[in-house]
Amino acid sequence: MPALTPGTTAPDFIMPALDGKEFSLHEALTRGPVVLAFFKISCPVCQFTFPFLERIYKAHGSDRITIAGISQNDRKDTAAFLKEFGITFPVLLDDTKAYPVSNAYGLTNVPTIFWIGRDGLIEVSSVGWARKEIGEINDKAAITSGDTMTSIFQPNESIPEFRAG
Repeated sequence: MPALTPGTTAPDFIMPALDGKEFSLHEALTRGPVVLAFFKISCPVCQFTFPFLERIYKAHGSDRITIAGISQNDRKDTAAFLKEFGITFPVLLDDTKAYPVSNAYGLTNVPTIFWIGRDGLIEVSSVGWARKEIGEINDKAAITSGDTMTSIFQPNESIPEFRAG
């Protein structure tokens, strides 16, 4: 089963966050759109992608948008990944025995990133690294937060258009 596509209703869930709190998708959507980024710490494309998601979070994270990672690893390994790659946005922990949330979203590869509109519909479904889709998520985050639209890609960076997850 491929990852859920735009126009699909995002499956609701409640899961633990790395900080010990519980995260509810339904509750987060009452505040605004949600970006979910599924990953595995050993995935080189995840390691490449997550610093760009951190840039989006730093530039546009607000009370009107939630950005959350969903780790497919245990608490200890996930914490080490976040420290190594400088990730400060909230990260949730999928059950590493059954992966119920990853399976509900139809994951076949990581990273897989979803932009979920406030109405609960998936608007962006991005598998692997797709520069265009990361840019689209950045633009949506800027608009939602009321910020100026700016690129998260620096002119001196060599950034591929696509990398398979």
